[in-house]
Amino acid sequence: MPETSPHVLVLYYSRFGATAEMARQVARGVEEAGLEARLRTVPAVSTVCEAVEDSIPDSGAPYAELDDLRDCAALALGSPTRFGNMAAAMKYFLDGTSPLWLSGALAGKPAGVFTSTSSLHGGQETTLTSMMLPLLHHGMLVLGLPYSETDLLHTDAGGTPYGPSHLAGIDNDKPVTDIEKRLCRALGRRLAETAATLNR
Repeated sequence: MPETSPHVLVLYYSRFGATAEMARQVARGVEEAGLEARLRTVPAVSTVCEAVEDSIPDSGAPYAELDDLRDCAALALGSPTRFGNMAAAMKYFLDGTSPLWLSGALAGKPAGVFTSTSSLHGGQETTLTSMMLPLLHHGMLVLGLPYSETDLLHTDAGGTPYGPSHLAGIDNDKPVTDIEKRLCRALGRRLAETAATLNR
């Protein structure tokens, strides 16, 4: 473990703002459990050759680097759904993590995932499991949400045992509901508590 204090990396990609709001709620849950949360995002990918993004985004969290993953005690990974899968920007970033895989830098660290979709049956659960796959290849300990989080029993919007989710609506204008926020914070707390236990 590096010489920094244990923290949870909340790494996300957001197009219309819902996934970014979920990331903030996950970070809040992390800090409620007593660990630092660090928000990071990834740049969009371009269909016109390799786009050159500024190294600092116009707004929101800084762009993630491999060191952010290497140095974290736990990871929360969030992406909107694209045809039942994570967004290309997140996949592109994860495809560049081979050096961490080769060194085993993420092995044994807890991780969780979250997503947002436009439609209720728009692939939330497949997106969440698609994000788990590279984390499992890295040897991470993937955490879900147990049904002891009773909001899972009552939600009529997002929320799955695989991780928090949000129903954004066809115009991507539905706010994150109170239940969805609580489930995001629950994931943050679980990650922080697990990381703290492992670090002891």
